[in-house]
Amino acid sequence: MSSALAGCVFGALISGWCADRFGRKLPLIISAILFSASAWGTAVATHFDWFVFYRIVGGVGIGLASALSPMYIAEVSPAEKRGKFVAINQLTIVIGVLAAQLVNLMIAEPVASSATMQDIVQSWNGQVGWRWMFGAELLPAVLFLLLMFLVPDSPRWLAKAGKQDKAERMLRRIGSAEYARETMADIRATLGENTQKVAASELLNPRVRPIIVIGIVLAVFQQWCGINVIFNYAQEIFASAGFDINSTLKSIVATGLINLIFTIIALPLVDKLGRRKLMLLGAAGLTIIYVLIAGAYALGIMGLPVLLLVLAAIAIYALTLAPVTWVLLSEIFPNRVRGMAMSVGTLALWIACFLLTYTFPLLNANLGASGSFLLYGIICALGFVFVLRSVPETKGVTLEALEHQLAGSTKPVEPSVKQA
Repeated sequence: MSSALAGCVFGALISGWCADRFGRKLPLIISAILFSASAWGTAVATHFDWFVFYRIVGGVGIGLASALSPMYIAEVSPAEKRGKFVAINQLTIVIGVLAAQLVNLMIAEPVASSATMQDIVQSWNGQVGWRWMFGAELLPAVLFLLLMFLVPDSPRWLAKAGKQDKAERMLRRIGSAEYARETMADIRATLGENTQKVAASELLNPRVRPIIVIGIVLAVFQQWCGINVIFNYAQEIFASAGFDINSTLKSIVATGLINLIFTIIALPLVDKLGRRKLMLLGAAGLTIIYVLIAGAYALGIMGLPVLLLVLAAIAIYALTLAPVTWVLLSEIFPNRVRGMAMSVGTLALWIACFLLTYTFPLLNANLGASGSFLLYGIICALGFVFVLRSVPETKGVTLEALEHQLAGSTKPVEPSVKQA
């Protein structure tokens, strides 16, 4: 886990430079190559050092793709459909997680409930099965690589790079000629005459800095809301709730199904209800659920009640914070610094994920499961207050109009929808 997360942090760190220097498409192709190399390398590794190396390689690919994919989708999507399209990125992640869970379940041989750790290590699962689990990643990685060659460049990056004609042609592919002209006019207005390279110091500009802070807090909150503890430590959580190893594998698949179902439900809601309402719903819902989970552990309640609360937490997260955070991160940053700003936001997210993953065992040892989940409930309550006070509604607003609004316009920007 740590090696992959280290790679994620590095990938996110360089994603901004890659996005500004090479655009969005080429770094995504590179991430697909890294995924493929990681799948092959971890499956055939004969030494632990090589296994760790290829895990880091895969993590770099994740760091790149996690920043660039939602950013690219936001930049090519019409304003009225942007939330739904960026949320589809989260849907594909969820489908991938569920597919991995199902493939692992199909590959793994049943394990006797009385099996010791040594028995598991010496079994087919421990000797060979895990290689097939890692190698199975190669198929979607290669498919992603091939399909990326069919994807055009982002029109907003093309305009920023001084390729105005190519940008307008790309916008015509998305919508009408009028849509292309109007959007290009907005893009030129936000970029101005300066299409030179972006300096990191621009992120400290008084007009940009508050937006960066919002992005960082949203990214950290998505991780510190605690839901990834449930995903990363699902086996331990279910075991402590009284499930044996075979039941735990099936319960983990159940979490993937719940995640998928509620992510699908979220797709139309992102543009109908708006980002802000869903974020508030998620923060409030998780606060309540975590308090209930903490109470269940404190009272020694095990089994089905804990499983139902865990599934409820996953459902709320999949419906709200999981897709909406990426939507907001992909659209709140100004055109000129979007690549570098998205890199900062994604870097904060992966660092927060790393810290969360490695503080949970310490919290669990010192506070117990009850105290740990109560702490995550407090974090979610604080997240609710932050969203209520600091995060504007962005649905239906063009990226350029949103840039003016967040930069401190005295007049709120009404939703501006150009017909594609």
